[in-house]
Amino acid sequence: MSSQKGNASRSRGQKHQNTTAYKNDKYGASVQVKIANSKVHDGLCQRCKEVIEWKVKYNKYKSLSQPRTCVKCSQKTVKDAYHVICKTCALKLELCAKCGKKEDIVIPVNTQKQEEEEYTNQKMTGRTRRKEDFNELDDDFGDLGSDDDDFASDSGPEKAGSGMALVPNVAHVTFKD
Repeated sequence: MSSQKGNASRSRGQKHQNTTAYKNDKYGASVQVKIANSKVHDGLCQRCKEVIEWKVKYNKYKSLSQPRTCVKCSQKTVKDAYHVICKTCALKLELCAKCGKKEDIVIPVNTQKQEEEEYTNQKMTGRTRRKEDFNELDDDFGDLGSDDDDFASDSGPEKAGSGMALVPNVAHVTFKD
């Protein structure tokens, strides 16, 4: 039996094994799943980081709806799920924010950058914040025109009456004052 205590040697492999790995966003990711997948888990030891990544991977991660109380400073400043110490206390005391042990932190906390972003977001109005988010999502498609020119030249000789006017070369034009 595999559940028998002390039975470390098994003669056969796993009876039922999945052919494909589980995907938490297989049927379209919800907002919570997208946030959990994109979140960087910083200020944690290796074991706690692996535990939280497992929760995210298998759709067990539940984010906080309200800030929790930090066990070190007794303020409601813990904004990350499964953490017991706020980021500022964890950074000052060099502790893992989840288990509270003094172990090697895998990804260090970068609070100065986050505080600057929060400050700028608070200063901005809703309209400018949405506009900035839109500009960040905007891709640069300016270089696609050169690819189209390559395809046009590959198709054969260009006809003069094809509707495209030839553009004069203005790179060497000089102006006199």
